[in-house]
Amino acid sequence: MITVVDYGLGNIQAFANIYKRLNIPVRVARTAAELAGAERIILPGVGAFDWAMQRLNDSGMRVCLDDLVLNRRKPVLGVCVGMQMMAGRSEEGALPGLGWLDGDVKRFDEARFRQRTHLPHMGWNDVRPVADAGLFRQMASPRFYFLHSYYFVSGPTGQILATTNYGGDFTSAAHAGHILGVQFHPEKSHEWGIQLLKNFAEL
Repeated sequence: MITVVDYGLGNIQAFANIYKRLNIPVRVARTAAELAGAERIILPGVGAFDWAMQRLNDSGMRVCLDDLVLNRRKPVLGVCVGMQMMAGRSEEGALPGLGWLDGDVKRFDEARFRQRTHLPHMGWNDVRPVADAGLFRQMASPRFYFLHSYYFVSGPTGQILATTNYGGDFTSAAHAGHILGVQFHPEKSHEWGIQLLKNFAEL
């Protein structure tokens, strides 16, 4: 059973529709009671970091979510801002993140990249897996849809799962065991996105 966390942000129905087409059981959780007992979790997100964190904190699901991920070690997939929320902090806001991944979120700028980047990074781009966590299984030269101006910078613990080039390489997927995050939108990425979501359900 896949549980999609609905705290008011993200393409909730798109995830549910894909899993229904794959005949994989899926439910949407809007309260802690609905989230309790989840076996695999998707944490979507769009918009600004602080807005997303505040919505999650106000949803009543934060404590349950932390327990499921940190104590019960249930697999979780963060998507776009959902991945960024897994970091300790973001240059986009002042609120602390979930702290599930060792790293911070930074803004694309000329000081960090070899050429001026146009923001947001929007559209299709190549994703190059650099570690085997099962998420990119049965994919040849995957391409995914991006829409973001900030990116995850991993700490020293080797959490990079895939990279993408946008005026320089950045982390487009990260992991720490059962905790996985992708900067791109699999729910908008056609056959590659469908395969990735299927792979997550089978981890």
